[in-house]
Amino acid sequence: MKIIYAGTPAFAAAALAALLDAGHDVVHVLTQPDRPAGRGLKPQASAVKQLALARQLPLAQPVTLKDAALIAQLAALQPEVMVVAAYGLMIPQALLQLPPRGCLNIHASLLPRWRGAAPIQRAILAGDRETGVTIMQMDAGLDTGAMLLAQAVTIAADDNAQTLHDKLAAAGARLLLRTLQEQPQPVPQDSANATYAAKISKAEAHIDWTRPVAEIDRQIRAFNPAPGAYTTWNGQALKIWRAEPAAGRAAPGTVIQADNNGVVVAGGDGAIRLLELQRAGGKRLAPRQFLAGTPIDAGTRFEA
Repeated sequence: MKIIYAGTPAFAAAALAALLDAGHDVVHVLTQPDRPAGRGLKPQASAVKQLALARQLPLAQPVTLKDAALIAQLAALQPEVMVVAAYGLMIPQALLQLPPRGCLNIHASLLPRWRGAAPIQRAILAGDRETGVTIMQMDAGLDTGAMLLAQAVTIAADDNAQTLHDKLAAAGARLLLRTLQEQPQPVPQDSANATYAAKISKAEAHIDWTRPVAEIDRQIRAFNPAPGAYTTWNGQALKIWRAEPAAGRAAPGTVIQADNNGVVVAGGDGAIRLLELQRAGGKRLAPRQFLAGTPIDAGTRFEA
């Protein structure tokens, strides 16, 4: 099948690879312009761009899709369908209507739950026991199009945003191939049950130790790998990458115990053991290595 593909991060690259491995004819790839990344803030190609270059696919990185010349160029390719996954640009109506089979979107939730930019993190934060992927027929709204196929994915107790992302990326790639093969009938979403997955802000990653331990645990997992849940200690940010519930009670934010097994901190209704920590400018470290260079005494208070 002749396909135009639009996507940017690793989530989208997984589905593009699946299309190519299945023998589909990807006639053009669209991805976001290179963005500064890393400590040196050097421009970095997206995961989709890297794959497109490796597979020698026609590639463009427009800053907008509202370009008549670009749309004419894509129309000349006579695609049967366009597939969009975590692209990051709005798809104009002219492009939505261009392929005979329209534009399909791979969305990382069980629509209509968690429409929007951060469905993976929001599902973890909310304590959802499962999420999933939905293949949707795109329309002009924000994740409001009719659904073609969906597949549930269990959220494990130790899943963070990265591990859940990887499960969903693999599931989305498989489900896309099924959709193209089976061509199911679209089913409208029930907008009355819709929830919105707002973009994550750094402020949300600041740990409030007065909250229940289960919520703090979900916060740590939801913001791993980005932006990283953090607390404030000695006037500096201290990132927490991994934790687990623990026994103990004290005033919220109080360090109850700190040894090679972890740093146990009181939350609003119990305690949580910090298992991977990072000082500003440092590396992620297990408790043994972290405490060797940064001693933390019992009774110390992290700021809420």
